[in-house]
Amino acid sequence: MSPKIEPKSELSGIFAAAVTPLTASGLPDLDALPALLDFLAGRGCHGVLVLGTTGEGPAFSVAERHAIIRAAVGYREAGHKSLKILAGTGCASLTDTIELTRAAFDLGVDGVVTLPAFFYKDVEPEGLASYFGQIVQAAVPADGRLLLYHIPQTSGVGIPAAAVAALRERFPQQVYGMKDSQDNLPHLLATTQQFPGFRVFAGSDSILTESLQGGAAGGITALANVTAPLNRSVWDAHQAGRAAPEPQAALVRARAALRGLNGPAAMKAALADRFGFPLWPVRAPLQPLTPDQRHALATALDTILP
Repeated sequence: MSPKIEPKSELSGIFAAAVTPLTASGLPDLDALPALLDFLAGRGCHGVLVLGTTGEGPAFSVAERHAIIRAAVGYREAGHKSLKILAGTGCASLTDTIELTRAAFDLGVDGVVTLPAFFYKDVEPEGLASYFGQIVQAAVPADGRLLLYHIPQTSGVGIPAAAVAALRERFPQQVYGMKDSQDNLPHLLATTQQFPGFRVFAGSDSILTESLQGGAAGGITALANVTAPLNRSVWDAHQAGRAAPEPQAALVRARAALRGLNGPAAMKAALADRFGFPLWPVRAPLQPLTPDQRHALATALDTILP
């Protein structure tokens, strides 16, 4: 008799789009990753996304990203089974994306968050559907979960509803959801309404409450690196049928404090200044915050975070 295959638990809740620790020479600091994941789990995150935008994913080689994913999954397997691990696997090249996505699932991630190919702009929905369809067919197992990564203000390539519809028709299980980081509440709500069962995660903390009320599955955000207890308060209140206006207002103020800053450098500075982590560098072309930017961010967060 074949062993019974247990269904995977749903993905939902608060996920930190985690920074990637780097050594002084700019290499992934895999030895520093467990302490960061411990911190995020201890502050209420249901899971983490490694190698997203805040994790500087596209700045690393496929081999480096493979090593980072392996280290994150290894942390979970070493006794932190409840922490969900998502991996950013989008590359400029289809072949690299397939290779990295397949490797992530082989390592045991709970899901992947995948950008569209981001070199060519103004591509047709049919082209995007073909791109993601080839990834699913070549790299996503039958019980695997791929979240489309919609962040057009950064990638330059959005994922239109027509492409989502085509993919959901062909791969209703594997094309599991979307990380919607456009910071556009009407777009997020329209997506949840048009595609029942499609798990949409808010990529912006400032619209977290309204996103959850509109059917979002949770949030995957950069700010959760430092604001996770506030994000979790909003989530827990929603689960109890309530709103949490004060934590939500604090998230809006924290999001405003990041305006004009590059996210990875800002989160690394905040983790160092507020929580004693090393001031990890960012990989070029990103640059660290200036002293004035760092001081202004620290001052703002001092007035916002409990």
